[in-house]
Amino acid sequence: MHNEYSEELARAETFRQEGEHVRAIEVCQKILLENLDCGEAYEEIGDNYLSLQKYNEAEKALLRAIQINSESANANYLLGFSYSEKGDYEKALEYFEKADILRPNHAEILRCLGWCYFHSTSPRRGLVILERARTLTPQDTLILLDLGVCLLTSRKQKEAKKYFLQVLELEPNNEKALGYLRQIEKLSGTSKKS
Repeated sequence: MHNEYSEELARAETFRQEGEHVRAIEVCQKILLENLDCGEAYEEIGDNYLSLQKYNEAEKALLRAIQINSESANANYLLGFSYSEKGDYEKALEYFEKADILRPNHAEILRCLGWCYFHSTSPRRGLVILERARTLTPQDTLILLDLGVCLLTSRKQKEAKKYFLQVLELEPNNEKALGYLRQIEKLSGTSKKS
């Protein structure tokens, strides 16, 4: 990290965590007025644009961050996330795999890597990677939801239901888990009638 900007970067991160994405971006833009080679500022800008669902802007900032430091696990992860959100899973895989090499056994990177494998080249491999992520952080509701959705997509309703119920144990009002459970009930109701 550029030590001379650590306070500003910490302030930008606080703004991001508080949902003040425009203010976080402005802080980072001031850093870049002084130093165009501060990769962390571009990463923070990219992360905030992702939160705002402005994927093209995020991509530009993150490509610049990687140009400055291709070994940044965070920049590679965030760029992969940007491509994944746009549905370009194969391109996302390239960056998630690099992030996984740079920061192995990171549950969030593995979650995204598994999701992309499932939706692109290898559903089975995707499920194995998602299971690995779950093993690392068994109470991560995003991982549990992703596993459930992938299993539901694979028509493994009973296994999917187990993960959605685990999400509800952790977050009783999780709308996504409740919605998927209703979907499973409808599917099992129609399969009983036929």
